[in-house]
Amino acid sequence: MRTLTVWTIAALWLALSPFSFAAEPSKTVALTQIVEHPSLDAARRGIFDELADAGFVTGRNLTLDYQNAQGNPATAAQIARKFAGAQPDVIIAIATPSAQAVAAATRELPIVFCAVSDPVGAKLVKDLDRPGGNLTGTSDFPPMAEQLDLIHELSPDAKVLGVIYNPGETNSVSIVNSLKQLASTKGFQVLEAAAPKSSDVLSAARQLAGKAHAIYIPLDNTVVSALEAVIKIGREAKIPVYSADTDSVQRGTVASLGFDYYDVGRQTGQQVVRVLRGEEPGEIPVERVKKLNLFLNLQAAEAMGVTVSDAVRQRAVNLQKP
Repeated sequence: MRTLTVWTIAALWLALSPFSFAAEPSKTVALTQIVEHPSLDAARRGIFDELADAGFVTGRNLTLDYQNAQGNPATAAQIARKFAGAQPDVIIAIATPSAQAVAAATRELPIVFCAVSDPVGAKLVKDLDRPGGNLTGTSDFPPMAEQLDLIHELSPDAKVLGVIYNPGETNSVSIVNSLKQLASTKGFQVLEAAAPKSSDVLSAARQLAGKAHAIYIPLDNTVVSALEAVIKIGREAKIPVYSADTDSVQRGTVASLGFDYYDVGRQTGQQVVRVLRGEEPGEIPVERVKKLNLFLNLQAAEAMGVTVSDAVRQRAVNLQKP
């Protein structure tokens, strides 16, 4: 009787375990990402971890096809068409260009997007609360007012704020437009520098040297993928570089007030799980990221001439020290 009880308990544990073969039916997920950089990579890891925690494990009951467009919109479109033909249970699209490519490739397959700054402006959904159609996902539109307040706090003498962005990225255009609307109320004049390609980022940063008092990097995949070029100019010219993207702080920007993109991925993964379990994407509201954290790089601050008070240091949840 004792042996029977032990085996019964073991069987129940296996049946309830999220890693059990029977825990979830087998599913196929296709994931497309516009480019590799730390924030998007962190979001991808968050998605995978959330799926695993929900019982969808690669090699057991999950078949995963991951493709990266390496920053090329034409490649993103090819990947989207391939995924549409493969008919997976759900397509995950990380960043706006990949989401737009997938949305153009299929109106039937479920799509969950991640790290799309302006889903309405990108014409992915008509309404965040009632997306309709075959899409839902997470919006990472940055907290612009709070970020400008942070820049003013750390660089109180800065009046001209340079911004480098790709005019071809819908998400960047939306952010820059919002930046220009808010800037005057925060005491800033915005100076724009266009970088249609990653190879243009260095020259765009040089255009701002001697003119801008600080540089702001929006959630722009093109610019973030070549961030080191901006950091180089910021250090040489003693122009502090701030970023909407928190992962860029570790790479050398002074500070950011924003999201941990791993958490954004986990939030997106929860939506993917809901779709895999039968919910319609169009009936799942697009979610905004609410949790804000201060990321601070003291070494970058010193190199770019920024004095950081003890009060600001104490607020930081991620502090990069010299």
